[in-house]
Amino acid sequence: MLKTWLAHPLTRGLDVDDPRTTHLRLQIIQQKSFLRRIYQEWYREIGAALPHGHGAVLELGAGGGFMSDFIPDLITSELVYCSNIRAVLDGLRLPFIAKSLRGIVMTNVLHHLPQPRLFFAEATRCVRLGGVVTMIEPWVTPWSRFVYNRFHHEPFEPDAPSWELSNGGPLSGANDALPWIIFVRDRQKFEQEFPQWRIEMIKPIMPLCYLLSGGVSLRSLTPGWSFGLWRNMEKALNRWCSQFAMFGHIVLRRV
Repeated sequence: MLKTWLAHPLTRGLDVDDPRTTHLRLQIIQQKSFLRRIYQEWYREIGAALPHGHGAVLELGAGGGFMSDFIPDLITSELVYCSNIRAVLDGLRLPFIAKSLRGIVMTNVLHHLPQPRLFFAEATRCVRLGGVVTMIEPWVTPWSRFVYNRFHHEPFEPDAPSWELSNGGPLSGANDALPWIIFVRDRQKFEQEFPQWRIEMIKPIMPLCYLLSGGVSLRSLTPGWSFGLWRNMEKALNRWCSQFAMFGHIVLRRV
């Protein structure tokens, strides 16, 4: 009942795999000033993690966002056509020549990839030495376990035995805990299978603000003008982020 009441009216009743949902999510982010400021901060942090110099940067799952405002000449891509993207492609089969990319960036995409090993293999082939894969993804903490299991529509399974997703569509298929599984629970396995990548940073972030924004699926729980107040409160709680973060910023370096 609570989730139904909080559901954003623009996406209520739409199948999450419907391409219209992706189009509407960009509209929602632009209209919700609190949420828009969260994405602006995320995009700045992702852009800052990229190596300096020339070279193409690919964004996966770009249809609902506006990262190209922060990274010049970004190759925005999506699984389905959207008016604001430059390429329709599958992150498991990238149409780029070897070592042609300076980086791959994404927000809330990895946990939807049905075969993440194929993505890492393609990233290994396409990203040049010194390049990065940088992403912001859902994270596993005691607080996020409570929230994701009760208020989010996607599966949250930290105990899943496999990295692969067994069913679901391009967006409905998910495990919000997958990034944490790969880079924390199964870190040794990742490092053994993909020694070409160094885990350069794992930074748990944002225990409150995204939740208060309602994200792209729910109504905002606080007005846009209060973002700075809440964000300063979060920063004061940084030392406890490992227990309360809802997201993680991960940076992988190609070596």
